[in-house]
Amino acid sequence: MLRIALFLATNIAVLALVSLIFQALGLEQYLTGQGIHTNLTALLVFCGLFGFLGSFISLLLSKPMAKMGTRTQIIDQPTDAAQRWLLDTVRELARKAGIGMPEVGVFPARQANAFATGWNKDKALVAVSSGLLERFERDEARAVLAHEIGHVANGDMVTLALVQGVLNTFVLFLARVLGSVIDRVVFKNERGHGIGYFFIVIALQIVLGILASMVVMAFSRWREFRADAAGARLASRGAMIAALEKLRRETEAHLPSELPDSLTAFGISPGWKQRATKLLMSHPPLEERIEALRRGG
Repeated sequence: MLRIALFLATNIAVLALVSLIFQALGLEQYLTGQGIHTNLTALLVFCGLFGFLGSFISLLLSKPMAKMGTRTQIIDQPTDAAQRWLLDTVRELARKAGIGMPEVGVFPARQANAFATGWNKDKALVAVSSGLLERFERDEARAVLAHEIGHVANGDMVTLALVQGVLNTFVLFLARVLGSVIDRVVFKNERGHGIGYFFIVIALQIVLGILASMVVMAFSRWREFRADAAGARLASRGAMIAALEKLRRETEAHLPSELPDSLTAFGISPGWKQRATKLLMSHPPLEERIEALRRGG
């Protein structure tokens, strides 16, 4: 609950700070002088409610949605040696990282992959693909699990939701402010908002949404380096490098990622399809991650 309280407090603080900046700069008075009558504080609060609400709901529903989206089978009682090893390894790594024991599951996928999600670091979910369990050596699989435990211990799910919520707010807010300005200046609409305003807002939300996605993905790439470093600490640097090398070979073989798009940022590997659009990649290239570990990063 502490993380959720901090999540909400940070969001409220961001909105309050931006509102004070608007007042200090006299932005609302300036727009009023241009004939654009907009209560910026009320608009910001409105956009914040919608922007953060969607992000917050996604965070709370992340575990059940991940289970359904990947068809993950939770291991309550291990039925074979591989499942027993998986549970014991996650328990050991979680204890070493100082977090509660996550739920552990396996999802059907040929590609070696794994993900972690959940709103609470003591009640997270860590799942691996059947392909990873079949083809990875135990040390390599342990390093992948350590990487995912690193995400949980670093609070990456909450932080990513916070970043997304802030950006959602400003996409909604800026689209409406700029839409009002364009409607007034370009279309010379002096009596409320014309039909052009609504089309402008939709177009601006798409453009600003793409730019916001670039920021979110930049943060996502940065947290992958941190999770790799955590994996190296919890398992070993050599095992983490070996695991990434094996993932790189599978990527070069174009084994497709079978994670849903909504979970791509949470997997250890996004698959080969994102290599062409670096600004929108949720993960750094595997070569860069390997090199960072070799440098001691």
